[in-house]
Amino acid sequence: MYDRHGQAVDDAGVVADSLAQPEAFGALFHRHGAAIHRYVARRLGTEAADDITAETFLAAFRARGTYDLSRPNALPWLYGIAGNLIAKQHRAEVRALRALARSGHDAVSYSWADRSDSRVSAQAVQGALAEALADLSKGDRHVLLLVAWADLSYLEVAEALSIPVGTVRSRLNRARKKVRAAFGGQDPTAVYDLRELMSVG
Repeated sequence: MYDRHGQAVDDAGVVADSLAQPEAFGALFHRHGAAIHRYVARRLGTEAADDITAETFLAAFRARGTYDLSRPNALPWLYGIAGNLIAKQHRAEVRALRALARSGHDAVSYSWADRSDSRVSAQAVQGALAEALADLSKGDRHVLLLVAWADLSYLEVAEALSIPVGTVRSRLNRARKKVRAAFGGQDPTAVYDLRELMSVG
């Protein structure tokens, strides 16, 4: 299906069109580039986000012939590619999380915090959360952040990571328990809005 400008309405159509007209693939970047960049910046910092985002779309372009055209939304697929690239930067991600834990301030995710008098409390919670995230395994952290930061459903996370939905559930439950334990059993969202990080699902 196409809009009045002759552009495919869903992502599967864009990918299909790009097989014959490679330049059509650019529509996916226009649709999802900002979301992928924001996600990578939260995980690795803004310096790495430009490169990883570009690499994500380059890898997606090269693999477009393998895309499952029955899936109208390519965003989970793109998050999966970005996640694989982030995994190669595991040490950098852990370093960034530990630095955030020490400073308690992250300009990228600052927008989550309540911008009132509770800002100081929010920054303290953010630092503790960063430390808890750094202590998670790569797989658990990736599932948790795809749900919390990318707003993907369990099924979309499973699609993004090419794992069963049951594995998504078990990794998410394990990650939630570890993060809650780092807060003494308390839910950090009581003072800090993380898109219901601990209560998804």
